[in-house]
Amino acid sequence: MKILFISLGCDKNLVDSEVMLGLLTERGHTLTNDEEEADVIVINTCCFIHDAKEESINTILEMAAYKEQNLKALVVAGCLSERYKDEILEEIPEIDAVLGTTSYDSIVQAVDEALAGNGYEHYESIDYLPDNSGHRRLVTTGSHMAYLKIAEGCDKRCSYCIIPKIRGRFRSVPMKELLKSARELAASGVTELVLVAQETTLYGKDLTGKKELPTLLKELCGVEGIEWIRLLYCYPEEITDELIQTIKEEEKVVNYIDMPIQHCSDGILKRMGRRTSKKDIETIIAKLRKEIPDMVIRTTLITGFPGETEEQHEELKEFVRQQRFERLGVFTYSPEEDTKAAEFEGQIEEDVKEARRDELMALQQKISYEHTHEMVGKTIRVLIEGYLFEDDVYVGRSYMDAPKVDGCVFVTSPEELLTGDYVYVKITKGNEYDLIGEMDYEFTE
Repeated sequence: MKILFISLGCDKNLVDSEVMLGLLTERGHTLTNDEEEADVIVINTCCFIHDAKEESINTILEMAAYKEQNLKALVVAGCLSERYKDEILEEIPEIDAVLGTTSYDSIVQAVDEALAGNGYEHYESIDYLPDNSGHRRLVTTGSHMAYLKIAEGCDKRCSYCIIPKIRGRFRSVPMKELLKSARELAASGVTELVLVAQETTLYGKDLTGKKELPTLLKELCGVEGIEWIRLLYCYPEEITDELIQTIKEEEKVVNYIDMPIQHCSDGILKRMGRRTSKKDIETIIAKLRKEIPDMVIRTTLITGFPGETEEQHEELKEFVRQQRFERLGVFTYSPEEDTKAAEFEGQIEEDVKEARRDELMALQQKISYEHTHEMVGKTIRVLIEGYLFEDDVYVGRSYMDAPKVDGCVFVTSPEELLTGDYVYVKITKGNEYDLIGEMDYEFTE
């Protein structure tokens, strides 16, 4: 059967999608990008915030329309189906099979039953952790980069977040399984591993009682073929001196950390249920920059959280000015049903949230512009990811840039470069987010 697979949401969700794709192709199904020729459409959904939920619903309805033409079965998996398990089939009867967040390893049976006209629903406990070590994962991010999901779920229970209710408690993937996956990815040509989880910094705590991320990083550095290892989703209060030293000492672990802080005002952090303070955040940032001077810090902020005053917003702006984050994203607060924050007093109008977001992003744009111009004249290592024929220029990423969320490096070279090549580039120009440079043939490691 020809299957069209649509993966929505975050990179953690994408890993689940890639496992499902591997299972389906192992079964003998073929993949297509054409809705009109698909026998089966599978949608792995997201519902983290309102916009994601709306996108998932609209995508399901759009694909369901093909049942009037050629489509034989529509399968829905992931966060939306987990969150609304009691309503989804009633509200959208065109769906033939439903899988929850922890039952994606049943995708083959779901497709078989849907095609047979039997219907299918499968929900495991949200605290179940599928064992994917015996299956081939179909990587969709290109031949040179892959996400490695090291844990599932979260125990933090921030007041605005629905994740614990649809993804369960925090549970680490056994290190042996992760190393096996890393070796298989490396053997297939992957050279950059991007470590993801709801919270990567607590890896191993549930297994051994100790934060094992530094140990995991050292083990992954021993995998032949891996050149870069990148850390995302590191909570500031869980970043230890041992982790900082591991990043500093291990050459394959790039000097980049994604550390979502969401706000800096102690009052807002408390209402958010965050387990840190402004002083704590400032301390960990200072330590990172002292120990690793070329460290790139990415963070995310939320504007318009219930009760946020104009003074607290100004405090956040000043914090951004002082910290000069190399990478920063800002989101407006989205009230989600079944979360504590949705019931808080002091809900803020959308136009105020958006205005505050825009102010922060305008400030960050200036900071980013200054950061990129500081790179002019320097030589950096770049991973080539493509070629723009119309501009005769290669596109890549440096250690400073995570896939999808950060900038690019545009490279000119008189010789042909291949996707996946690591080259040294002398930066000649910068704009707000991207760098422009040329191959540096004089540079030696």
